Amino acid sequence: MPHIHRLSDLLVNQIAAGEVVERPASVLKEVLENAVDAGARAIEVQLEQGGVRRIRVADDGCGIARDELALALERHATSKIATLDDLEQVGTMGFRGEALAAIAAVARTSITSRAQGASHAWRIEAGGEPSPAALNQGTVVDVADLYYNTPARRKFLKTEGTEYAHCDDMFRRVALARPDIGLQLAHNGRVIHRLPPSAPAARVAALMGDDFLQHAREVQADAGVLRLAGFASLPAYSRASRDAQYFFVNGRFVRDKLLTHAVREAYADILHGSRHPAYVLFLELDPAGVDVNVHPAKIEVRFREARAVHQFVFHALRRTLAESGAGRPDTAAPAAHATDSASPPPPPPAWAEAASAAQHTRPSAGAWHGAPPQQARLAMEPASRAYLEFAASATRADAGGSAALATVTTGSTRVPGAWPATGATGDGAPPPLGFALAQLHGVYILAQNASGLVLVDMHAAHERILYEKLKTVLDGRPAVQRLLIPAVFSVSAKDMAAAAECTEVLAGMGFEVGAAGPQELAVRSVPALLASAPVAELMRQLLQELRDYPATEVVTARRNALLATMACHGAVRANRQLTLPEMNALLRDMEATERADQCNHGRPTWTQFTMAELDRFFMRGQ
Repeated sequence: MPHIHRLSDLLVNQIAAGEVVERPASVLKEVLENAVDAGARAIEVQLEQGGVRRIRVADDGCGIARDELALALERHATSKIATLDDLEQVGTMGFRGEALAAIAAVARTSITSRAQGASHAWRIEAGGEPSPAALNQGTVVDVADLYYNTPARRKFLKTEGTEYAHCDDMFRRVALARPDIGLQLAHNGRVIHRLPPSAPAARVAALMGDDFLQHAREVQADAGVLRLAGFASLPAYSRASRDAQYFFVNGRFVRDKLLTHAVREAYADILHGSRHPAYVLFLELDPAGVDVNVHPAKIEVRFREARAVHQFVFHALRRTLAESGAGRPDTAAPAAHATDSASPPPPPPAWAEAASAAQHTRPSAGAWHGAPPQQARLAMEPASRAYLEFAASATRADAGGSAALATVTTGSTRVPGAWPATGATGDGAPPPLGFALAQLHGVYILAQNASGLVLVDMHAAHERILYEKLKTVLDGRPAVQRLLIPAVFSVSAKDMAAAAECTEVLAGMGFEVGAAGPQELAVRSVPALLASAPVAELMRQLLQELRDYPATEVVTARRNALLATMACHGAVRANRQLTLPEMNALLRDMEATERADQCNHGRPTWTQFTMAELDRFFMRGQ
């Protein structure tokens, strides 16, 4: 074997560069973070050929003194930490003290800097001595010909467009983290971004687009030493990739599995599995509570109280997203029909005139099949009781039953257009989703609100309502509906075994299940909310879940997935003809339900067409 020997400083730095300098974007990251740490208020970035030919970063920070310029290019030389205590509570972006040395080992690197109070600037090239230079203030780091002396590494670089895209993303990360700093990015002489200092929302809009901000909710949460702020998109603004996800911990962009999981869990009930949310989130905590010395590129972190951080982020996001339900008067449509902020306000809503006319044709209390006035009013109020009756009858009708709701049907009389606002909401104002007009092909509900037309997917909406009610009910002892005639159906041997093993789990959810034969099950009771669900179909699906996962996992981690299955089978099906009172009861329950904008699978439940949009489409006034 060869003798043990010391590596040359150049080779050591080139090895370090393999970890730190993956591509031009890695160089840009290190130099930009140094500029931020130097207290810069303005930073200019110039790139050539995607950063491979040149990366030049100029800032107006504190600068570097002449005697320290040569030291800045040496390994493990830094002004940011001095003791172990400093390392355990890092408050700066950089701290290792090896980035510039690694960069200088694989590229032609020069630094020009003028320290505060110095009479003029000084310039140094890697391996040389400082010489006088001209510069008003701050520091300029110039990195040219990346990997000029390691051609094998240069061959691994991608096309100019790809390398520029990585640099642009790195620039965006720093710009989002520090909206108080003015930044500019130019590529091949063309200015791409010119960002003056601004408020966080303005910086987010400049980099993520106004469309993102219109379809996002502001996040603000505090819990002792933890604080979460930023913007999280509504599920309807989801994307096919993770390219619009920015998470910062104490101003540092990170990709952390714990935080990613917390965000994903917060969206679990409202986002389709193949889609990804968009967000810009900032987590602040005591620097001593997070270890940033985990990865050479400083992109991974480790939390001392990982579970507490996870739960804080999860609950903060979940609360924010829950507040964006259909009951919010300011909630825009969850689909792509957002109101144009530049459009004139819509004309006075037509529901008021229609409601006045409806006063003369609306059936009296006695017209409700002999129902007393109190029952008749159920259909015009937020109507939780009436809606429960509707929910209980919906699937029965799907299965061929002919039961009707005596308390909420109008017989042969159809209530016209809009309903009076009086009694619909506490202050007499029209409710956010308005009043039902008609049903379209047995699938969609057409409603009219103050802004225009509302289109509702009745199955998706009912599914979300049932799901949220099931979660609430099953937190305690669920109300049970005994079946007059047990539902008996054939199952496989595996289903028989799963039913026998999980009797207690099923009972805890409101199901009484027993054997009725060698390969037959009998269901004698079901949760009251699912009294009219297709029992055999629902039970087979539940037993499959129980077969695939241990019972304890179903009760804990898989609980919500199980409830979503139950809600899907219990929700009103397509082609179920609803009366106007039933439709209005559905709208009122949507307004009272958290996360009603999406069904359990992440699909939208309703959308809004404003009068301005309709007028533009039909070219009214043009």
